[in-house]
Amino acid sequence: MKQMRKIVLTLVLLLATAIGVQAQKVALKTNALHWAVMGSPNAALEFAMGPKVTLDLYGGGNLWKFEKPLEVRHWLVQPELRYWFCEVFNGTFIGLHGHYGQYNIGGINLPVGRLKNLKDHRYEGYFYGAGLSLGHQWILSKHLNLEASLGGGWARTPYKKYECPVCSPLLDESTYDYFGLTRATLSLTYFFN
Repeated sequence: MKQMRKIVLTLVLLLATAIGVQAQKVALKTNALHWAVMGSPNAALEFAMGPKVTLDLYGGGNLWKFEKPLEVRHWLVQPELRYWFCEVFNGTFIGLHGHYGQYNIGGINLPVGRLKNLKDHRYEGYFYGAGLSLGHQWILSKHLNLEASLGGGWARTPYKKYECPVCSPLLDESTYDYFGLTRATLSLTYFFN
């Protein structure tokens, strides 16, 4: 897990320095939905690659432990290539995103579908996949935009299932293919000038 974080951070830094920084061409943002749902720090850098194309490099996660029995450690990276119908950072866009991450989650009471097992079980694994998104940005000021987007796609997750949220013998080891919501954002975007 530590080695993957170093690789991802190195790639993000290389991409950030390889792309020329110009006014209204680079944005820094955070996703309020990721903060609200998972309590997870997150950030994204978005680079203008042309008059109608941007590259969004998003990452976030919780890497610390909570009080037992709650376990919600996870991290993810989700790059997205976007095509803007008007101009970059203004109006409606469609995106193609990939995602990769790891998780160690349990002790959460979510009575919905497959997630209802999180209260009495802990799941540990990783995921990867891709999807499409549709979004919109509204200009608030010279330096600030508001962004909202939704995306759907596929994620494959090899996982291990344990009896209790914190510690117990392994119950199951399997792979699950998920089809559904893979991206949701409500982000405040800051532009460097």
